[in-house]
Amino acid sequence: MSRYLTIYMEKLIKRLPLLLSFLLGGILGGALVGVFAGDLFMSSNPVKFELHERGSKFTNPLLECEEPENIADRKLRPFKHKVQELIEDKIDNKKATHISVYFRDLNNGPWFGINDDKDFSPASLLKVPIMMAYFKVAESNPQILSRQITYKGGTDYNSLENIRPSKVTEVGKSYSVEELIYNLIIYSDNNAKDILENNLDFMLFTQPFTDLGMEIPGIRKTEDFMDVKTYASFFRVLFNASYLGKAMSERALDYLSRVEFKDGLVAGVPKNIIVSHKFGERREHKGKDIKQLHDCGIIYYPNHPYLLCVMTRGDDFSVLAENIKDISYLVYKEIDLRNGEK
Repeated sequence: MSRYLTIYMEKLIKRLPLLLSFLLGGILGGALVGVFAGDLFMSSNPVKFELHERGSKFTNPLLECEEPENIADRKLRPFKHKVQELIEDKIDNKKATHISVYFRDLNNGPWFGINDDKDFSPASLLKVPIMMAYFKVAESNPQILSRQITYKGGTDYNSLENIRPSKVTEVGKSYSVEELIYNLIIYSDNNAKDILENNLDFMLFTQPFTDLGMEIPGIRKTEDFMDVKTYASFFRVLFNASYLGKAMSERALDYLSRVEFKDGLVAGVPKNIIVSHKFGERREHKGKDIKQLHDCGIIYYPNHPYLLCVMTRGDDFSVLAENIKDISYLVYKEIDLRNGEK
């Protein structure tokens, strides 16, 4: 009996490393299953993996991406709740009738939306895809940007704006397309917009919308046809350099960083923080004077850039601008709390 026991023990000792590896694998496997199962129960948002190309000022080209379910990452839920509370307070105190917000961490992709299915009139926000349409053509035909156009005058489309541009296109003066785009974005000059729209084929003008699967402006509805999350896609593809090439995406975001309107997103962050953004305003006359003010852009918090879009509707443009500033301030403080120096 002892002989068989001795043989058995010798065989067991020889197989001990293999048995231990199976045992260890089972323990680790169970632990991993537990972790992933816990994540599944806590959040239906799978892990997001993104690989970006580094080394540019404004863009961060996306090289590889695994898109999660389109819900907020569980780590952002307390953050989202704070923004939600601020929005509810604004509406309860009659500072707005509607506020929609879209936030996205541009490093690894977690995002959340609040009232993000509510349609608004994008108004001057549509100047961004106009710029993108011209820059798309310029990638194969660079000469288009140096083309000269003389402004012959006509309707002054800036006269109806509440936020007037400090610099406008002058009657009788010739401008290059590049100069008109500059005025379009930085000063939000509506007359430059009219010239650029009238000097580009309609199919090329609408290409950014069709390529990104969006509704073409004015085809189905002339007002309130775009939600905040949909519009944010323009800034996402510029940041990722996934629609325009890297050079043109950099140029577009550089122009957007010089926008002279500072009362919305920019007012909510420190002066040393770069913000590439565009605002839009709209006045409706549907029985009463209803105003819309929006601001959407990329806030370049050091090493943690994020996308923030806010669309608002209410009675007073200055109050709506204050709402956007307060939301921008809250979001910045939350990002700073999470990522700032300890």
